[in-house]
Amino acid sequence: MIAALMFVLALSPLTGVVHDSTGGAVAGAAVIVRSGPGQEIRATTGPDGRFTVDVPETGELTVIVRAGGFAEKTEQVSGSRSGDLDLTLSPATLFETVTVTPTRTEQKVVDTPASVNIVSKEDFQASPALVADDVLRNVPTFSLFRRTSSLVAQPTTQGVSLRGIGPSGQSRTLVLLDGIPFNDPFGGWVYWTRVPMESVDRIEMTDGPSSSLYGNYAMGGVINIITTRPSRQLVDLRTQYGNDSSPKFDVFASDRWNNIGAAFEGSFFKTDGFPIVAPIERGPIDNNADVAYSNVSGKVDYAPSDRVNAFVRGGYFSENRNNGKIGELNDTRWTTINGGVRVRLPDNSDLQTRMYGDISRAHFNFLAVTNAATTRNIVRLATDQNVPTNGVGASGSWTKTLGGRNVLSAGADWRWVDGDSEEAAYVAAVPTVIVPFPGGCPPNLVCGTQQATLSVQRVSGGTQQISGGFVQDIFTPTSQLVITLSARVDRWNNYDGHNLETTVSTGQPTGNNRPSIPERNDTVVSPRGAVLYHVSDRVSLWGAANSGFRAPTLTELYRQFSVGTVTTFPNGDLGPERLVGGEAGVNVAPARNVTARFTWFDNRVTDPVANVTQANAFCTARSVPVGCAQKQNLGATRIRGVQTDVEYRIADAWRLSGAYVFDNAKVTDGGPNNPALVGKWVPQVPEHRGTLQVTYTNPKIATIALAMQAISLQYNDDQNVNFIPPATLAEAGYDTTIGAGLPGYASWDLTATREVVRNLQVFFGMQNMFDKVSFVQTNPSTTGTPRLVNVGVRVRFTGR
Repeated sequence: MIAALMFVLALSPLTGVVHDSTGGAVAGAAVIVRSGPGQEIRATTGPDGRFTVDVPETGELTVIVRAGGFAEKTEQVSGSRSGDLDLTLSPATLFETVTVTPTRTEQKVVDTPASVNIVSKEDFQASPALVADDVLRNVPTFSLFRRTSSLVAQPTTQGVSLRGIGPSGQSRTLVLLDGIPFNDPFGGWVYWTRVPMESVDRIEMTDGPSSSLYGNYAMGGVINIITTRPSRQLVDLRTQYGNDSSPKFDVFASDRWNNIGAAFEGSFFKTDGFPIVAPIERGPIDNNADVAYSNVSGKVDYAPSDRVNAFVRGGYFSENRNNGKIGELNDTRWTTINGGVRVRLPDNSDLQTRMYGDISRAHFNFLAVTNAATTRNIVRLATDQNVPTNGVGASGSWTKTLGGRNVLSAGADWRWVDGDSEEAAYVAAVPTVIVPFPGGCPPNLVCGTQQATLSVQRVSGGTQQISGGFVQDIFTPTSQLVITLSARVDRWNNYDGHNLETTVSTGQPTGNNRPSIPERNDTVVSPRGAVLYHVSDRVSLWGAANSGFRAPTLTELYRQFSVGTVTTFPNGDLGPERLVGGEAGVNVAPARNVTARFTWFDNRVTDPVANVTQANAFCTARSVPVGCAQKQNLGATRIRGVQTDVEYRIADAWRLSGAYVFDNAKVTDGGPNNPALVGKWVPQVPEHRGTLQVTYTNPKIATIALAMQAISLQYNDDQNVNFIPPATLAEAGYDTTIGAGLPGYASWDLTATREVVRNLQVFFGMQNMFDKVSFVQTNPSTTGTPRLVNVGVRVRFTGR
C-alpha cells in the first residue's frame, strides 16, 4: 500500500499538442504513453489538439500518436519535461495510415487483419465527380445496385454492395457519417447527395463482413465518412458550373472560442439533367432525368477539459427529382439530429456514447408506359406513394488497454424505426397521360382528357427494433503477431406489421388486405476471428473467418415499387439473411513508396433476399397485367473471388495506382420455389471490375489526374435473360451478338487544378471524357452518365 501510494505521489503531468503539417490542430487523436514493459497510459486530444497524462516523474517514456488518415508518430521523451510536447503528424502512405473503422479503435492499416480502403480528401479534390458515389467508384470493390450515378438515379436504387454481396436497392453495407448511421432507416439505401463533399476529410471502407462489431446493416462491410475537424476562423467556398445547366455551390465554415467550437456546411446543386432512355427506344414521354437538392448542417462541440468532449449536430436535406419520364417525380425532406460524448475515465479507458434521430418524408410516383414496345407515347399513373419514416437510436462503446498487449473493447447499440408506405394505386385500363399540360399537349404525345381513376388505397408498414452488444480483444503477444477476436449478439423484432388495402369503388377490403402481419423476431450471434503476422517490415500475412446477418428492411417487407415495366411486391414473411465467410491476404512493400495487396474472399449467404420474377397468375391476382416480381428468400448464394491493388509514388510529383476485383457471384440454392435459379449469376454483379489512376502534383504548375474504370458484363434480372435489343447495341457501337445482360464498358475521367494565388484555386473536370455509352438496365434500355464537363473556383479564408 505504501509503495503504491509513493508511486502515485511520484506522478507528474505530461502535456502536449498534436497538429498536422499545416499547423491545424488534430482533435480526437489517440496518445499512448509507455513508461515500461506492460505499463501503458492512453489519452485523447481535445478540439485544440492538446492532451495531458499523468506519468512517472523520472525514466524514459515512449509517446505514440495515432489519428485517422495520418502516419503513426513515435517520440522518445527523457530528462526535463517542462513545457508542451509539440507533435506533428505527417501524411501517410497506405500501410502507415491509421484507421478507426475496421476495429472501432485506432489501428494502422498494416496491423489490421481486414481489407481496408482509404479515400482521402486529396482523392476527392482530384476527382471531377459531383457526388460522392462517383468518387467511390474508383475503389473496384464498391458498387451500387445499378451502374448509374446518384445524379440521375432514384435514391431507392442506391443501395451499396461491397464485393457483390447481395446487391439490391437495400444496402448490405453500413454507411456512417462520423460514426452515425447514414443509411435510409426505411429502406437501407443511401442518399449520396447528402454527403457534404467539401467537408469530407476521408472515407474508410472495410470490405469484409463486419456484423461482429456493427450488427445488422454491416453484413457486407462498413463505409465511414469522416468529416473535417472544426478549426479556428476557416471558410472554404467552392463554386462550379457544368454542362446541362449544372451549377453547384459548397461551403464549409468553422471557428473556435475557448472550449467551444462550431462548424457549418452546405451543398447546393441543380442540373437540367439528360435523357436516360437509349435514343432509338426513346419516345415522346421520355425527358431528362434531373435533380435539385440542398443539404445543410451545423455542429457545435464543447470540451471543458482534455478528458471530456461533447457535440451536437443538426441537419436538413431536401431533394426533388424527375426520373426521366414526363410526370414521374420524387421528392424527399429529411431532418436529422445527433450528438455524443467522449470521456477519458480515471483509469485512462475511453468511453463514447452517441444518440441520433431521423424524420424523413419521401414521395414517389410510378408511371407505366402502356405501349413500351412501340412508340412510348402513352403513359398512365400506376402508383403514388408517400413514405413517412421516424427513427431513433443510441450506441455506446468502451475501450481500455490492458498490460500493453491487449486492447479490450465492448459496446452496445439500439435502433427503432417506424414507417409506412401510403399508396394510391390507379386503374390499369386507362391508357392516358395523367395530367393536363400547361400550354397544351406536347408534340407527338397522346394527351387524353380522361384522368387516371383511383383504384386501391393502401397503407402498408410496421415497426422494427434492433439491439445488440459486442466485445472485442486485439491481442499482440509479440511485435510480429496481432490476433483479433470479436463477437456480437443481436436481437431484432418486426412488429405492428399491416397491409390495409381498400377498393375505392366499394369501400371494401381487397383480397390482399392484412390488418395484422405476424410479428417476426430472432436472436443472432456473429463471431469473428482474425490473425495478422508480420513476416518482415515489408511483408505481412493475414486471414479471417467471418459471420454476419441482415434483417429485412421495412421496404422489403411492406412497400411495392415499379422499375420500367416490372412491378415488385413486398413480402411480410421474409426472414433474415445470414453469412459465413473467410478471407486471407498478403500486404507487401517491395520498395520505398511501393505498396501492393492481394486478398482472397469466399462468402456464403443463406436465405438471401432477392427480386424473384413471378408467373402471370401471381401478377394478375394483384392487378398487374404482366411483368412482376416479389421479394423472396432464396436458398443460398456464394460470392467468391480475389482483389488486388498496387500503389507507386514516384518522388513527390507522381502517384500511380491500380486495382482489380474478380467476383464470382452465383445462386447455389434457389429454395423450394425457385430451383431453376441454381447456377444463375447474382444480378448486378460484374465478374470483372478494375480501376487505374495517374496523378501529377506540382504546386508551381498544377495537379492533374487521369482515372479509368472498367466493368465487365453483368445481368439485369434474376433469370439472366433480359437483353439490350441488337439495334440499340448497334447504335451505341457495341457488338450486337452479346446476348443477355448489360455489356461491359470502360470510362475515363480527367481533372486539373491550379493554385492561382495562395488560397485561390481554379479547376476543370471531365467525367466520361470519351462519351462512352454505358447501359444501366433493360426494358427500356437506359444509359448511364454521358460526358459531363465542369469548371470552378475554390477560395479559402483563414484567420489567426
